[in-house]
Order: sequence, then C-alpha cells, then structure tokens
Amino acid sequence: MMKQDISHARNPDQRASLAALRRAAQMARKIAIQTDTALVVVRDGKLMRIPADELRAEHEARNRAERLESTFCGTGVRFTSRKK
Repeated sequence: MMKQDISHARNPDQRASLAALRRAAQMARKIAIQTDTALVVVRDGKLMRIPADELRAEHEARNRAERLESTFCGTGVRFTSRKK
C-alpha cells in the first residue's frame, strides 16, 4: 500500500487534521509546563515521559532560536540546528 501525503486528501477536514494535531500537541506542552506535569509521548515506538523542566528548556531554546532568526531575517545568515 502506498502512503499518500494527507495534504492532498479530497476531504478538507482530513487536509486540516495534521495542523490541528500539531496545535493540540503544542497546547498539551503549554499546559504541562503551566501545571508542572510530565507529558507522555510515543517516540520510536516507546512510551516516554518528558518532565515539565525538559519541556521548559525545549520551549526556551526554540524561542531563542526564533528570536535569533528574526534578528537576522533578510541578512542572508543561515542557521542550522544541531541535535544532541
């Protein structure tokens, strides 16, 4: 069976579902940070708990990167992320 990109689905609700899932995931991260609770996710087929402290650190790092990108926007400077 061939996998098809959902952005090409005939049904508009299906096309919008990926964006909705991303918004829901972001809201879950925000609530977990606010309530100081861990987030449970599946990564590489394994259940993982991500503590609120780690979520905060990821959020702050993403914000710093976005601020840097907006500072240098239009200057031709390119940034690449490095994974740990």
